[in-house]
Amino acid sequence: MKKKVTEDHPKKERKVTSGPIRDKERTKARMIAAVGKVIQKKGYHALNGPNIALECGLNKALIWNYFGGLDQLVEAYLTQKDFWQIGDKGVLEQMISNPTDIDVALVNELLKSQLNTFLKDKTKQKIIHWGLGEKTKALKNIADRREVLGEELFKHFDPKFEHSETDIRATLALLVSGIYYLSLQAKSTGSTFCGIDINTEEGKARIEKTVEKILKQAFADIDLSK
Repeated sequence: MKKKVTEDHPKKERKVTSGPIRDKERTKARMIAAVGKVIQKKGYHALNGPNIALECGLNKALIWNYFGGLDQLVEAYLTQKDFWQIGDKGVLEQMISNPTDIDVALVNELLKSQLNTFLKDKTKQKIIHWGLGEKTKALKNIADRREVLGEELFKHFDPKFEHSETDIRATLALLVSGIYYLSLQAKSTGSTFCGIDINTEEGKARIEKTVEKILKQAFADIDLSK
């Protein structure tokens, strides 16, 4: 017997699962995901309208209708995969919103997360390779945004190191780029670097321990109250 709809038992509204806006967003998400699949299967050199359309089963004209062009679609994908904009966002946001919280432990946590992310994520590895090998508008835009975020962090770092002999920008540049290279080299060739194999837990732990030691030395003589 059907329940009578009363004020005490109002009829539940059906959840809207479709419509122009929802359908468009789903289509855009499929297209963005297709970029990643093309990179994984065929490499970034195969990123073109026909390949992306074939991967997601949609008309390639939608790339221009929804994103304005191939570069913009690729940039949307890269934004979702960029570690410094998306990965470990909680730590980055904490640093920016609460600069007094910035200390060795927090910076070390961020760099450790970077190392582990790039050792595991094959797509991110391919993107970094791509950025080193080619110059495209999408890659430059992502790099520029990364630098804007970096400046947000450095405006809090710089005062702390104002009277220190440590060049914190150069120190972090070497640590971050070193993590990039070691991760890519380890996964591309599978070989050791300076006899250390970071594909093993023991080798990775050695790198993590040394990064932490360098950071502790850098932060040893600064004014953390600034």
